[in-house]
Amino acid sequence: MAEIVGAVLAWLVPALIVFGVTAILVAVVVWAARRARRSPRARAAAEQDRARAGATLVRLDDEVAELDLEVGLSGALYGGGAPASLRRARLNGQHVRDQSFDEYRAISEPGVAPDEIRRLAARIDKRSAEALRTIAAARSEHAAWVQANISAAGQIAAARERLAGLRASMGDPAALVSELAARFDEDEWQDAARAARDALHEADEAARRLDAAAAHAQDPTRSVLAELGGAERSLRQAEADARILEEAHRLVLQAAQAVPGEVDAARVALHQAHVTREHLDPADAEKLGAELRAIDAELTAIEADAARRPSRTVDRIARLRSRLDLALGDARTAQQRLRGARTALPGTLAAARGAIAQAEASVAHSRASADARSRMLSAQHELAQARQAGDPVAALDAARRALRHAEDAMALADYDRLGRP
Repeated sequence: MAEIVGAVLAWLVPALIVFGVTAILVAVVVWAARRARRSPRARAAAEQDRARAGATLVRLDDEVAELDLEVGLSGALYGGGAPASLRRARLNGQHVRDQSFDEYRAISEPGVAPDEIRRLAARIDKRSAEALRTIAAARSEHAAWVQANISAAGQIAAARERLAGLRASMGDPAALVSELAARFDEDEWQDAARAARDALHEADEAARRLDAAAAHAQDPTRSVLAELGGAERSLRQAEADARILEEAHRLVLQAAQAVPGEVDAARVALHQAHVTREHLDPADAEKLGAELRAIDAELTAIEADAARRPSRTVDRIARLRSRLDLALGDARTAQQRLRGARTALPGTLAAARGAIAQAEASVAHSRASADARSRMLSAQHELAQARQAGDPVAALDAARRALRHAEDAMALADYDRLGRP
C-alpha cells in the first residue's frame, strides 16, 4: 500500500508543479496583455484612430449640411423633378451622422479602454466613409440631371431670385445693429454686428459671381459652373449669417426684458437661503453666511450695469444661482429645492440658449473639429431635455449641463480656429 501511495505522489507532485507553473505563466501573460492594451502606447494609437474617425465624421457633417440646402433648393427650383437619390442620400447621411456622433461622444469620455476606442472609431470611420461615397454618387447623378435639363440661364435666374429674396428678408442689417448699439454695450451686440457685416459681404460676393456667370453664359466655349458654385456658397453663407444676426438680436432683447425678473428672483432666493441658515449648526451657519455675503456682493455688482449688459447679467445670475445651490447643499427641504429650481430655470434656460447660439456661430465659422461639434450637439440635446422635463429640478440640471457643454464647444471651436495655420 505504501508503495502505491509513493508511486501516486511521485507522479502527482511533479504534475501539480507543472500545472501550477503553467497557470502562473498564463496569468502573467494575460496580465501583460491587458497592461499592454492599456499602455500609453496603446492609448496613443487609440487616440490616433479616434482623431481619424473624427475627421471623417466632420466631413460627413459638412456634407449633410450642404445636402440639406441642396435638397431644399432642388425642390424649390426644379419642381421636384430631379432624381430622388439626393434626398435618400441626405436621410442616410443624417442617420449615420447622428449615430456616429453618439458613439464618438462615448469614446471621448475619460476612462474608456483603448480597445473599445479603436473598435468604435473604426466603425465610425467606415460608416461615415460609406455615407460620403453615397452622397458623392447622388451629387453626381443630380448634377448630370441638372446639366441635361436646366440651362445655365435658368440656374442664374433662379440664383438671382434667391439673392433678391435674401436681401428682402434681411432688410437693413445695420438698423438692427444700430438699435442694439444705442441701448447696450459693445460686447452685447458685437456678434450681431459681425454677422451683419458678413451677410452683406457674402450677398455682394454672390451678386458679383452671378454677374460673372451671366457674362460667361454668353460665350458657348466657357463654363459657368465655377461661378455658379461660388455664388451658391456665398448665398448659403449669407443666409447662415442672416440667421445668426436675427438670433443675436432676439436674444439680447429677450435678455433685456428678463433682467428685472431675474434680479428679483435671485434676491428672493438669497433671502430664503438666509432663512435656511438660521436653522443650521453654528459652524455650518457661519460658513454658509460667508458664501451668502459673497454672492450678495457679486449680485449687487452685476446690477450696476445690468441695463447695458443684459445677456451678461442673465448669464452671471444663472451662475450665481448654481453657486447658491451648491452652497446650500442638503440644507434645504425638497419643497425649497423645487421652489428654487422653478425660479432659477428661466434664467438658466436663457443663458444656455445664448451660449449655444454663440457656440453654433463659432463652430460655423471655424471649421470646427469633431470634439467641438460633439460638445455642441450635447448642449443642444441637454437643452431639449431641459425644455421637455416635467420636473423643475431635473430641467434645471439639464439646462446647466447644456450651458457647460456650450461653453466647452465654443472654447474648442476657438482653439481650432486659432490653432489652424
